[in-house]
Amino acid sequence: MPTFRLPDPDRRWSQVSLDAGPVGGPCRFVDGGWERTVSPDGIQRLEFAFGVGRRGRRVLHPDYDVVKTDFGPRSVWHRSDYREPGWLSAPATPGRLTTLELPSALAAPLAVRMWTPSGLRSRDPAPVLWCHDGSGYLDHARIDRWAGSHIAAGTLPAFRIVLADAPRRMQWYSGSPGYLRTVRRALGALQERFPSDAPVAVAGASLGGLTSMLVGMRDPRVGVVFSQSGSFFDARIDKSDNAFRWFDRITREVAGISATTVRNDLHIGMVCGAREGNERLNTRLALGLMNSGWDVAYERFNDLHNWTAWRDSLDPMLPNLLREAWSAVG
Repeated sequence: MPTFRLPDPDRRWSQVSLDAGPVGGPCRFVDGGWERTVSPDGIQRLEFAFGVGRRGRRVLHPDYDVVKTDFGPRSVWHRSDYREPGWLSAPATPGRLTTLELPSALAAPLAVRMWTPSGLRSRDPAPVLWCHDGSGYLDHARIDRWAGSHIAAGTLPAFRIVLADAPRRMQWYSGSPGYLRTVRRALGALQERFPSDAPVAVAGASLGGLTSMLVGMRDPRVGVVFSQSGSFFDARIDKSDNAFRWFDRITREVAGISATTVRNDLHIGMVCGAREGNERLNTRLALGLMNSGWDVAYERFNDLHNWTAWRDSLDPMLPNLLREAWSAVG
């Protein structure tokens, strides 16, 4: 079991905690330093920081690598058997980014970026992968290199990636009717401008995973949903998030997912960290969908709720889903 220790020989701090999600908590003062031991079960890597003093000022561990996150830098520990995905160092087809404005049901057009692999012209038919939290997928999960490696290897056909961000993320990605209508309109405009010969795939993590599921359940053009650590809140078993402003709306939408008429042409993939807070919610929904007859693949990964975990869990599930839906392409 790894023990995380922050030296404090002069006892500068009255209290220290390990900020590491569900495996974090108070540290003990032992022989001139603060310690917390963590069980490695279900975890191959851990992003963490120390919260020191009564205000919990964040301090990084001096002996570990640092990873950039949406919440600032974090120290990162790796179990001895952890390996980065092979596609990070594999040959990859390069691509280009362009900015588009798509029609919206909201107050302003929806601004997105689109990644297009080299050699694919705007008039060439190609499948589309729509990513919620597109900047996170691009900057942290390296979705462009992931796509380029599969295209270069011939394991996926050339395809476009729409990278969509939400200026009002919590509101839009919590089952907002206006945002769901916006995606529907945007997909229609996108297909008019860039021909596609395959079902659309939608992907997202956390609230983006929930949103991708809601989009896929409502739009027959969607053939693949890939949800990573989806925020599928359920008031019966989830008490930690009920202070969230749109909690009730999410719980209603999640209940509606289970009641949706089964579509045999929709392939659903769900992944979640084995020890993260969303695991029980994801497992419950995945099993419920399977029992109702949906085509669902579900796997748990050995990490928590973060972008590196979502990067590492793209393979093998997402390319398998895309190949199944895009089998007539390329």
